[in-house]
Amino acid sequence: MLTQALFRALDKKAIWVIAIFLAVAVLVPMANLLIPPGQFGHVPTYLVSLMGKYLAYAILALALDLVWGYCGILSLGHGAFFALGGYAMGMYLMRQIGTRGVYGHPVLPDFMVFLNYSELPWFWLGMDNFWFAMLMVVFVPGLLAFVFGFFAFRSRVTGVYLSIITQAMTFALLLAFFRNDMGFGGNNGLTDFKDILGVSVQAQSTRATLFAATAIALALSVLVCSMIVNSKLGKVMVAVRDAESRTRFLGYRVEYVKLFAFTVSAIMAGIAGALYVPQVGIINPSEFDPANSIEVVIWTAVGGRGTLIGPIIGAIVVNLGKSWFTTTLPELWLFALGALFVFTTLFLPKGIVGLWHQARDRMRRRTEPEERPEPPTPAQSADIERGEDPASFGHEAQPKPAE
Repeated sequence: MLTQALFRALDKKAIWVIAIFLAVAVLVPMANLLIPPGQFGHVPTYLVSLMGKYLAYAILALALDLVWGYCGILSLGHGAFFALGGYAMGMYLMRQIGTRGVYGHPVLPDFMVFLNYSELPWFWLGMDNFWFAMLMVVFVPGLLAFVFGFFAFRSRVTGVYLSIITQAMTFALLLAFFRNDMGFGGNNGLTDFKDILGVSVQAQSTRATLFAATAIALALSVLVCSMIVNSKLGKVMVAVRDAESRTRFLGYRVEYVKLFAFTVSAIMAGIAGALYVPQVGIINPSEFDPANSIEVVIWTAVGGRGTLIGPIIGAIVVNLGKSWFTTTLPELWLFALGALFVFTTLFLPKGIVGLWHQARDRMRRRTEPEERPEPPTPAQSADIERGEDPASFGHEAQPKPAE
């Protein structure tokens, strides 16, 4: 049964996307580690980390597209799930510092020593184990999404009201994590990471490995989303998006369909956050900023929601533009981002992928020969000369009514 679902999921587009990112996961680290610096084809280490960050953003955009593009749930709070996954990874990395911190405490991180903590808080216990930390990366965002979605969808909160509630949830978490007594580093967050799985986070080989892990995770995310949207459940999700009331009238439990999509999407966002933190080197409460969640919506809209490749393209293209704008014209970046969203809404409602599909259809119509009607047979030509209707060709004559 799983094999059949896998083959149904692997349509032509999904195969190409997965193959591309699996190839990227191999080629980019090889170009970084095997080709010496200064030679053609070498990829610098800083560029590897930057591209790894973009791929983590692509996973986050794909997670949002699963609920927005296919289920019609516009979430303005997916940055919260991304940040929670990042904090779970950051807690593991902080526990690996040990006595190499500024204060040299074997158990407590530096910020806890500075804030006069006497012992490690209970929710930090077990975070020194990689397997437990990865379990929390999946469990914490998934649990929050399940609890939030259960009450929201059961109450039939939809549309702009649901979007506002998700944004309020993100802002509440932002305020909570800014407090020093929460035990997550306050406004400074978690940083100064040393090791991951016993190797230096700053090592060139570690950077390349993290990039490869992110690219593979993106390929697996595409596979999972393809399995969902190409299944019967995916067809119901689209029906909920297009006609929720009619779908409910047909007997489907709409709230359960939404809850499943929302929870899976939150887990994907948490994994993206966990891959993002060791490559960037810091996680702080600013990741909960509602503006970050709005940016994810812009990535998805620019690339083309309701497609698997669109959010990935949007995340990479917009963040490339952000990197260029913030270095050359930093004061104009927010204006450019707003203008991009307005332009996409007015002129590219289907995003970059939709524009590509339109151009491809136009080229296909131009290259394909027009269908011309076949010339009439000699018998039909004689009928035309007698003044009979050509539209009646091929039809039997109707008997005349009796006088």
